[in-house]
Amino acid sequence: MSSSITEQELEQARKIWGDALVAISTAYDEQGIEAATELANGALDAAYGYNLGPVLFKPTLASGEKTFRPTREGALSYFVGHNDDYPLDGGFGIKSWRSVVSETSASFIEGDVAMWMGWVTFTDKDGNVTKVDKSWGYKKDEEGTLRIVLHHSSLPYQP
Repeated sequence: MSSSITEQELEQARKIWGDALVAISTAYDEQGIEAATELANGALDAAYGYNLGPVLFKPTLASGEKTFRPTREGALSYFVGHNDDYPLDGGFGIKSWRSVVSETSASFIEGDVAMWMGWVTFTDKDGNVTKVDKSWGYKKDEEGTLRIVLHHSSLPYQP
């Protein structure tokens, strides 16, 4: 197993993240918050590097003193809401997403660390589309799994 990250691994990591978000949304719509929270917990453990230290996470729809989410609890709250410590979180992961597509602007790979930047387009069950500017930083762990250690997302600038 190579410790260097490949472009194919970056693409697969983005697909895994998008598929997990769709699964969380679908579970919420069909089975409720408990099912969505269980899937979100699994996705955080599978994709993010909270086991390596703080994750530099700036979600799209976060503001004020809760803008940045270096803790796993903060990330979970962003995705599924229902957390009194984060009262503004409506649950980005439970907004009925059915499709997630990424478009690469550029990526940078240096050994077991990689960064990706581009657009991610989300489509909900009614066909509504949200497109965000996104950057992810990854570190390959000892098992060879890419872990998200930086996640920055924002709505496109509207001049």
